[in-house]
Amino acid sequence: MSRYLQKTGAVFLGLIAAGIVVAGTSEKAMEEYEAALLKTPNLENGKKVYEICAVCHTPEGWGHESGTYPQVAGQLNTVIIKQLADIRARNRDNPTMRPFTSPRLLGGVQEIADVAAYIALLPMTPGNGTGTGHDLKHGKKLYKENCTECHGDNGQGNKAEHIPAIYGQHYRYLMRQFEWIKKGRRRNADPKMVKQIRRFTMRDVMAVMDYSSRLKPPTDKVAEAGWQNPDLPKYSRSSKIYGGYAVDKRSHDMRRPIRPK
Repeated sequence: MSRYLQKTGAVFLGLIAAGIVVAGTSEKAMEEYEAALLKTPNLENGKKVYEICAVCHTPEGWGHESGTYPQVAGQLNTVIIKQLADIRARNRDNPTMRPFTSPRLLGGVQEIADVAAYIALLPMTPGNGTGTGHDLKHGKKLYKENCTECHGDNGQGNKAEHIPAIYGQHYRYLMRQFEWIKKGRRRNADPKMVKQIRRFTMRDVMAVMDYSSRLKPPTDKVAEAGWQNPDLPKYSRSSKIYGGYAVDKRSHDMRRPIRPK
């Protein structure tokens, strides 16, 4: 056999193996997702589980306007369960989240159901990060033509199809995730969306994400200004960063390297 045939044969087998691995991780994630949906959530335990999530997502679940961490408060519980299952099964690459989704820290499907239900009930920030607002007419047009079918006319998502609610989400986080989906870096992204947004220019992306970040959640899902999570009264609301590490001000304990999701 020629070296060319040997090389092409090896590449072909490698592609097949990669396809099998991706399919396997997707199936494993879906099995865990479906199992978690069958559990009756324990909100008290969900509160305890969330304490470790608060290190990055903040005690209120509001994330950061910088987009380093998204707002998770008020997100559909099915979306949270699906993303946690995908990360655990390696169906979504997220080095920052991976350690926190390990069975040692997160436990099994019951804990996933518990924390997802707790997060879904947290009120959302009244002041999420938005874009410049310079091209909203174009953004609205793109949203209506491309996004409403799945994400809803007001960005409310779809619980049954575990499609994320995007209203009230930070602009910079939306920008980064949109670009990653567009470039194929989100392996668990909807293939239909990947194909649909491939033609988007940078102007399109910035405009539609700016418009999306300005979609308002229902008033009963939004916290009052200055609200703090009463379940975590002693939790630090701020952290200092030393050499790329977040330091919890309660103990000055080096937690983890700061990497964008």
